[in-house]
Amino acid sequence: MKLRCLLSVSICFLSGSLNAAEVDFVKEVAPILEFNCVSCHSGDEPDGDFILTSKEMAFDSGSGGAIDPGNPDDSMLYTMTIVERTDDELMPPLRSGGPLRKEETELLKKWIEEGANWPEDVELKAKAKKSTHVSPDDFELVKKIHAKIVAQAEKEKGEAADYKNTIPVTEVDYQMIAVPGGEFLMGSPETEEFRKPEEGPQTKVTVDPFWIGKYEVTWDEYEPFMITQVDRYKDGSRKDFKSDEHTIVDAVSQPTPPYTEMSFGMGQHGYPAISMTQHAANKYCQWLSAQTGHFYRLPTEAEWEYACRAGTTSAYSFGDDPDQLTQYGWFYDNANEKYQKVGLKKPNPWGIYDMHGNVMEWTADQYVPDYFKQIQEDPNNPYIKPVTLYPRSARGGGWDDDPDRLRSAARRGSDALWKQQDPQLPKSVWYHTNAQQLGFRIIRPKKIPSPEEMYFYWNSAKDVF
Repeated sequence: MKLRCLLSVSICFLSGSLNAAEVDFVKEVAPILEFNCVSCHSGDEPDGDFILTSKEMAFDSGSGGAIDPGNPDDSMLYTMTIVERTDDELMPPLRSGGPLRKEETELLKKWIEEGANWPEDVELKAKAKKSTHVSPDDFELVKKIHAKIVAQAEKEKGEAADYKNTIPVTEVDYQMIAVPGGEFLMGSPETEEFRKPEEGPQTKVTVDPFWIGKYEVTWDEYEPFMITQVDRYKDGSRKDFKSDEHTIVDAVSQPTPPYTEMSFGMGQHGYPAISMTQHAANKYCQWLSAQTGHFYRLPTEAEWEYACRAGTTSAYSFGDDPDQLTQYGWFYDNANEKYQKVGLKKPNPWGIYDMHGNVMEWTADQYVPDYFKQIQEDPNNPYIKPVTLYPRSARGGGWDDDPDRLRSAARRGSDALWKQQDPQLPKSVWYHTNAQQLGFRIIRPKKIPSPEEMYFYWNSAKDVF
């Protein structure tokens, strides 16, 4: 009788062991790594010198201890996935959708406990996550912001004037210059030194009245938008968003955490914000609009050049002599290989600072070499609506440019190489890490556009990544 019970217990134990199947690396572990880890841990410069593309590299690369078969608590592949979400060592980091779900970390732990079986012939490749998430940052949100802007305009009727305002969420001030509408000769004449073909032929262009930022958007204004202690999906929407608890400001998509420190040691307080994508700049405008009840966006190329020239027809807003440029802008010769605080040089005739140099500035347009040919039929408030992500137009030149790039008519298109260092898959929609002389300034048109137009301005780069 006793022997029969012991035999029964042994059979039950053996049966339980057989039912507890080992973790299948190919079906269970590989997808976790390919969708969350391999993009940053592959290539020539992997994070932490830790490569996850093959068994040999995964077990031997890095500083040691990445995978210790049988010992998950001594394996960084597991321990780095369970640190606090704010820890810089978290894998995957917040910017890449981390942390992993608990069931995923438990599966990694079990796999390592069982000996970390990784078939020799299995190599991993980075894969992009597919999401069924529906963002609250949609057309319905834009309609709510539009209604707030219309109501605010009713309270502020009167002549346009320069003004100083405070961002409600951060209590940071910014200043706007009132620009009267008018007609001007856009582009450069064929006789202008360093002129490029895409700067003409010169065309008479009309623009409506608007306000423009007195200065380039600074880190003081932009960083609180960029850095938030909120878990976000890759599109920037809050993971904890609840329509009955959060405001229209909370519903606006904001950047996921950056891959690196985005001022690159060049300075923050009073310095221009840099290296954002056009999408990120657009979303900042929407975020600011949702708070203030004023419609903000990027300037069109025509509006930017009109404001830069400030009634002048010369190569620069101060004349044709590049030797005077040191009084008005920061560029290769005087910037000491970095951007400088905004507003330290002389302004243009309309009181707008740093239109020449310091950082080149996003505009709202698609960059096209034949811009002037395309606007010939309708030169009234011209705008080349973007249809592809690259190239988009930037103006003004930056701290690492020669004087010819800082001319009022000089044009430049964005390039995918501006995010070459980004290891994520897909590439971040928020950062151009390689474009360290790229920033932006905002405008506010006097005429309020329709909700449909607002939505396009704020989302023109959203669905083309």
